[in-house]
Amino acid sequence: MGNMETKQVKWEELSISNDFLFGKVMQDPKLCKELLQRILPDLNIERIEYPELQKSINMDMDARSVRLDVYVKDEKEVVYDIEMQVSHTKELPKRSRYYQSMIDLQLIDKGQLYDELKRSYVIFICPFDLYGKGRHIYTFENICKEDGSISMGDEAVKIFLNAKGTLDDVSDELKAFLDYVAGKKPKDAYVERLEEAVKEAKKNREWRHEYMTLLMRDQENVKIGEEKMLLLIERLIEDKRFDDIARIKADNGYRQKLYLEYHII
Repeated sequence: MGNMETKQVKWEELSISNDFLFGKVMQDPKLCKELLQRILPDLNIERIEYPELQKSINMDMDARSVRLDVYVKDEKEVVYDIEMQVSHTKELPKRSRYYQSMIDLQLIDKGQLYDELKRSYVIFICPFDLYGKGRHIYTFENICKEDGSISMGDEAVKIFLNAKGTLDDVSDELKAFLDYVAGKKPKDAYVERLEEAVKEAKKNREWRHEYMTLLMRDQENVKIGEEKMLLLIERLIEDKRFDDIARIKADNGYRQKLYLEYHII
């Protein structure tokens, strides 16, 4: 899951746009399959299953991690990863690339042929317009730059959904779902079932406890990251490396390099 919001959000106030709650609601295969069909109406998905997957992927030494929201596959072995993304950050395209690579590593064992990799979709649901063109949906596949009729054929698709879309570019069914993510309550049978599932999820004490535990852990990780950064800045001041202080705030890769150089773990 994309990092949980570090600000305290009461369990009772969560909506479908919260990544944790979204992941729990989507554990219902009927609700999940219906959402996939609304996003990908050209596909005929008969059934889905939830394969075992490494649930936490360490992203870097700042103790951040990715917890996949919804990872499923259909009867044709096509893989879908659906992520609720509330943070408006320009790193989302790169994050989708990272998710794709992690999923591919899970799909192929050492020694297997690359042909074993199945078609996959990484789907980000955003309550904002990442690309600023008013579309409800932005679908990306690798296409030949010189000849747009040629697809690369790697079968990796990335989709960014925008709950604030203004164009008439998707079905009423998908728009109803996106309006619900945006906080509206359209009259739609599926949205009503989702709303009921959200209410039921909030009654689950185990999930509430898990949410609070993850929230506390994320807050602790942020605190650890801040403490490491302060320690690094102190060392850089001691060594009069003032230019590096400005650089580490903007360049995560360079910051990691200096953590290693100064043996800050």
